[in-house]
Amino acid sequence: MARVRVRGPRTRVDALDALRGFALCGILLVNIPWQIITVHMEYGSPGARLLELTVHGRFFPIFSFLFGVSFALFLDSAANRTAYPRLILLRRLAALALVGLAHVVLHPGEALLPYAVIGIVVLLPASWLPRPIVLVLAGLALAGGVMVGGGVLLIPGLFLIGLAAVRYGVIDTLAQRRAQLAILCGVSTLGAVAATVWQYRMPADDVAATTAGLIGAIAYGTALLLFLRTRPGAGAQRVLAPLGRMALTNYLSATLIAAVAGPLIGLTGSAHYGRMALLALAILVVQAVASRYWLARHRYGPAEWLWRAVTWWSIPRRESEKPADPRPTAR
Repeated sequence: MARVRVRGPRTRVDALDALRGFALCGILLVNIPWQIITVHMEYGSPGARLLELTVHGRFFPIFSFLFGVSFALFLDSAANRTAYPRLILLRRLAALALVGLAHVVLHPGEALLPYAVIGIVVLLPASWLPRPIVLVLAGLALAGGVMVGGGVLLIPGLFLIGLAAVRYGVIDTLAQRRAQLAILCGVSTLGAVAATVWQYRMPADDVAATTAGLIGAIAYGTALLLFLRTRPGAGAQRVLAPLGRMALTNYLSATLIAAVAGPLIGLTGSAHYGRMALLALAILVVQAVASRYWLARHRYGPAEWLWRAVTWWSIPRRESEKPADPRPTAR
């Protein structure tokens, strides 16, 4: 039976925050028309097909994988503070479930509640298992999720892959894996093109869409991680990392903004894809500016701070709220 490995404090990986922020951008483009606001997506129309083939199913896997990573990192961190880290994590997931129950009122397709439930049912028990078994279970769960058409059934496999990535040291050594990322990016890009062609030719096939989405997520994610290592990528990281660090705050606030602004600009029941994209862009610009401003003065976002307080059942100490350096760490 695997125990929680107690280790010293980890250095925050800015690239993972940027990847999480990147995933939020794509998820918003999907959530606005299909879940937050009832936008008439004409079947077979260019706008709807473009979203289906380039966005839908491509960013949700990235976000789910990173949740599994965060779960494992938090469990290791909690083990340095308490003899019962899994009980703390259980309270953290229960709090997330309550937020999800409230959030579903405005956002019927929201992810927080299923994330919390699957985290409790799948990730917590898996944290006791040896890492080879976790990896095998991840592959089986992911394959099963693909065969039954994806959606929420992909979450267990993606969570377990994130847990395995931490247990095998992939996250801690991410900065040294440039060659591996480049190979994976090249292979997944070729696979994504082929799978997207399959999806295009079989528009009603859920297996084709799920497969294209998963491979596309790998291609998008690895391409971004490689791009962040370049000079232009450093600028992108300064924008995306604050979005990712305040992922919970931004996820919830995006729902509120879209739910209020969408009807005001005539999106409800319309097929204005361009207007919808502009709304998503406006939300992301506001959130990027607000996140960077907030994190220059506070360590956590508002929702993250409250979640942490409930998790530990105590008010975070004032000295932990000192401003964080918003500049990306050199990798």
